[in-house]
Amino acid sequence: MFVTSRVFFWAGPLAVTLLAAVLRLWNLGVPHGLVFDETFYVKDAWTLNNLGYESTWPEGADALFAAGQTDVFLSDPSFVVHPPLGKWLIALGMAVVGPEHSWGWRIATALIGVLAVVLLMLIAKKLFASTVLAVIAGFLFAIDGNAIVMSRVALLDNSVMFFALLGFGAVLLDRDRHATRLSARLVQAREAGREPGWGPTLWRRPWLLAAGLAFGLACSVKWSGIYFLAAFGVYLVLVDALARRRAGLPFWFSAAVLKQAPATFLLIVPVAVATYLASWTGWFVTRGGYYRDWATTPDAAWTGALAWIPDSVQSFWHYQVAAYTYHVGLSTPHPYQANPLTWLFMSRPTSMYYRGSALGENGCDVATCSEAITGIANPMIWWAATAAAFYLVYRLARYREWQVGLILMGLVAGYLPWLMYLNRTVFQFYTIAFEPYLLLGLTFVIGVLLPRAGWVVLGFLVAAALLSAYFYPLWTGIQTPFTFWQLHIWLPSWR
Repeated sequence: MFVTSRVFFWAGPLAVTLLAAVLRLWNLGVPHGLVFDETFYVKDAWTLNNLGYESTWPEGADALFAAGQTDVFLSDPSFVVHPPLGKWLIALGMAVVGPEHSWGWRIATALIGVLAVVLLMLIAKKLFASTVLAVIAGFLFAIDGNAIVMSRVALLDNSVMFFALLGFGAVLLDRDRHATRLSARLVQAREAGREPGWGPTLWRRPWLLAAGLAFGLACSVKWSGIYFLAAFGVYLVLVDALARRRAGLPFWFSAAVLKQAPATFLLIVPVAVATYLASWTGWFVTRGGYYRDWATTPDAAWTGALAWIPDSVQSFWHYQVAAYTYHVGLSTPHPYQANPLTWLFMSRPTSMYYRGSALGENGCDVATCSEAITGIANPMIWWAATAAAFYLVYRLARYREWQVGLILMGLVAGYLPWLMYLNRTVFQFYTIAFEPYLLLGLTFVIGVLLPRAGWVVLGFLVAAALLSAYFYPLWTGIQTPFTFWQLHIWLPSWR
């Protein structure tokens, strides 16, 4: 039994990691063309690599790029509304593999998807103290369609998910360390004959510095990363308050809010801000970026008490305000936009790519063929995870389990802020940012069921794997008969 457990400790996670890699890397270069928003991010990434800033492209650039003519970009700057880090990562893949290969466009995103599966297993092992549950969490993430699709197209959201999950893991590690050190400091004080009313301010919290870095990296890919920074900042204050209350401090709430919270803020936020600014290095050190010289134009520079601020900083601030204005006003209709209220029910998945062929065209050997990349999560996993999330709300109210509270905070950070933007043009694939926490919630419920209904759990996992095999062609652009594609449209809104 000992040998078996030790073998599974390594073999289980390794098998899941290999599975995740195969599902994400196999045939990654198909289709050889820019799909969905790759038209923005891939070309922006390549100009970042060459110029240090995102520039414009001539008409018909997508076809030229796919044909290998990757250096037809112009020098005029392009107005982009997302920070550069995610595009720098895409550029890294192209720099290594080559921009003429679609593998090069997507390899960085795919590897991030594989690493996210490994990271989720590490977090689940720490959270649940169970290798079995860690492997189950990683397995569900490895085979889910939303995670597979978002790892196989060169968009930004997979990177947001990964860095936010890194921050989540750092907060998890800080939680145990904080409680231990707080208790030790209080014991020392009481043994010395002092009864602390507020308790100490704890500054030596390296995992909070790591969390600030990770959340800063998430913000450096997309601004939605700030939701995770804010949510877990609040979470850390609440956890500290409860720890002080359990320790018997009379002024536990005041101490958490007025004493420890400022220190926590200084440990996390400056690191996150510095990380975000560093991601814009290319814009600062070159002269061609959008709004780079805005402050030098007539009547643009700040005056009065702010006149001393460098022109580059003034121009940068103006750029950020312009990007924010664009984001909050984005309401251009799109055929695949999805209201955030429907995300948990997956009523409108995003079609990333579709090509139909008739007999004899593009290798089609039946009357009609389809090639699709559609961001449909595995329905069994997704809907079960949604049900688990609602159960976890009840579970937290009744049992106050800290693991449940932490998981739900991840969902709060990744999902609830979007409910403020019900009229914006947003998409179902944004859910990749909080999918890890849905799966952790489902894994928690599986952990509750496993001792009493192990065969049911095993049946669920087998059925989920078979369903992923059934949907895999629609996640990866494999050519299938049109009838096969139709059989996967379970809801009319999936068309």
